[in-house]
Amino acid sequence: QVQLVESVGGLVQPGGSLRLSCAASGSIFSIIRMGWYRQAPGKQRELVATITNGGSTNYADSVKGRFTISRDNAKKTEYLQMNSLKPEDTAVYYCYAYCYANRAFNDYWGQGTQVTVSS
Repeated sequence: QVQLVESVGGLVQPGGSLRLSCAASGSIFSIIRMGWYRQAPGKQRELVATITNGGSTNYADSVKGRFTISRDNAKKTEYLQMNSLKPEDTAVYYCYAYCYANRAFNDYWGQGTQVTVSS
């Protein structure tokens, strides 16, 4: 069984920074792609950023220049550095991984962590 465990989010003032992490564990042969999605109240879940095992990244336009995704392949861990946070970044953030595990390719999700940007 593959598990993704996220760090705790928190309350941050506008303009502040926060770093999220997500560690994958279980019978994983390979993690093809990792990423972060978020869901604000009353809205659909949306892509924040993704990173491949080769280090290629992709960002939502709304976070470009403010958020940075990275990963440590040896630790099976990804990070999301969030700077210049805005109230509209408030959401539940979900860790995501596309893995080859248990002889199959599958999507896996973390439990979600709340990030609130407010003064």
